[in-house]
Amino acid sequence: MKRRTFLIGSVSGLSLLAVSACTSDAPIPTPTVPHVPAPVPQPIAVQRTNWAADPFAYGAFSYAAVGSGPQDRIAMRQPVDDRIFFAGEATSDANPGTVYGARSSGLRAALEVAAVAEPGDRVTVIGAGIAGAVAARRLADEGFSVVVVEARERAGGRIHSHGGDEWPFPIELGAAVVGGPGTTLLSELEDAGIETVDAPTDAELRTRAGLKLDADAVAAAAVAEAIAWAANQGSDRSLTDALEESGAGALGSSATEGGVSDEARLQHYLCADIQAERAAAPDDLSAWFAEPPVVREEGDEEAPEMGGGEVLVVGEYQKLVTDALADLDVLPSSPVLSVKKTDRGVGLRLGRGESLSADRVIVTVPLGVLKAGAIDFDPPLPFSHRGAIDALGMGLQDKLVLRFEKPFWSTSATRWDIVGSDTDFPLWLNLEPLTGEPVLVALFGGEAADRLSASSDAELLEAALASLEPFLDPELVTEDDVSPD
Repeated sequence: MKRRTFLIGSVSGLSLLAVSACTSDAPIPTPTVPHVPAPVPQPIAVQRTNWAADPFAYGAFSYAAVGSGPQDRIAMRQPVDDRIFFAGEATSDANPGTVYGARSSGLRAALEVAAVAEPGDRVTVIGAGIAGAVAARRLADEGFSVVVVEARERAGGRIHSHGGDEWPFPIELGAAVVGGPGTTLLSELEDAGIETVDAPTDAELRTRAGLKLDADAVAAAAVAEAIAWAANQGSDRSLTDALEESGAGALGSSATEGGVSDEARLQHYLCADIQAERAAAPDDLSAWFAEPPVVREEGDEEAPEMGGGEVLVVGEYQKLVTDALADLDVLPSSPVLSVKKTDRGVGLRLGRGESLSADRVIVTVPLGVLKAGAIDFDPPLPFSHRGAIDALGMGLQDKLVLRFEKPFWSTSATRWDIVGSDTDFPLWLNLEPLTGEPVLVALFGGEAADRLSASSDAELLEAALASLEPFLDPELVTEDDVSPD
């Protein structure tokens, strides 16, 4: 699925609020209509992410909030007195929110350090994600003394491959798809022996009752119209405000095919294509800097298919990071509490009580960590940096990965959309056609990810299984499949 391509309804305030919130504010993800225990079989393996609660991330990736833009990313990456340098996807104005952007930022920061450093300078890299790993590798290869400090026990950051006997291949809990602007990573994955599979996105839309729906461009067209309108305004708007003020979001509430209205399709689009993929609600996203959707009209054979040219990593994406860090000095489980700059260098205080000194430091921690003030900079960062950090948004996006004994579904579609429902799980990815294994991945973001962060594993699983009922094929499920052991 192509995350970075945007593929919301009425003018009234009440209707627009309905479009702006995927579900109610209930803290537990319970379906609107009470259900008996889901007839969907229990999975044999479950793994969830909770990046919102991760103190070393506080989110998944950055986004352009209302009033922010590329200028903030450029300001954020400026070196401070040639002592403190910055990298990470949030500092990339060309490809923010991507592995490719993070990797490029690490190389850029390494070049900036090398241009001003003296032979023999000691360089400390804060963070062992892809940005920190490539920066450290480049500087070490140029002869500098490099130490990488990582808060987690593992390297990789928000590239997190999870394996084990319960999984037929390493599942990716963070970044998983390579394509689009990141195609230059494909050769590196191949050289590292990391297996990938082609990832076409064949979508199937169903109602909560399981009725199949035809694809419709009404939602994408509305978003494209709102973004085009916003581009000509004198001040930035949120996507929600752009839809309302432009009139693009004033779509009908009368039921059409399958009892689903255009307004309901827009609400689904908000939850699945905007909030889940962009990791933020349209209330928060800048309309000025939102990528317009690719609208495929009926009979338009030239329009690109969503997900075209992308691959899914199934062979441990994290290895790309660990290979770059091979033979380097890495300190795990060492969160940095403070960075103190002096005329002679930089001092770091670590969470486990140690101190380090360096001539130059590259900070690659996620934007969420900087926004939370988890690292104390002495003296404080310049106003330009603090303003940029405050202006940019840190998006929330999580996954729930389920492996089943056998498929309970008969569709070969790789993307499942549940339309006309307030489920917290409107978007599922079916990996069975790609890998041959009955593995499903729920993708949810924005306010849904924030709210579900507080849910227990059991609550999350119960709601997720209930949301999968529209794709259940009764002929493939027996009583033994759903009965507890």
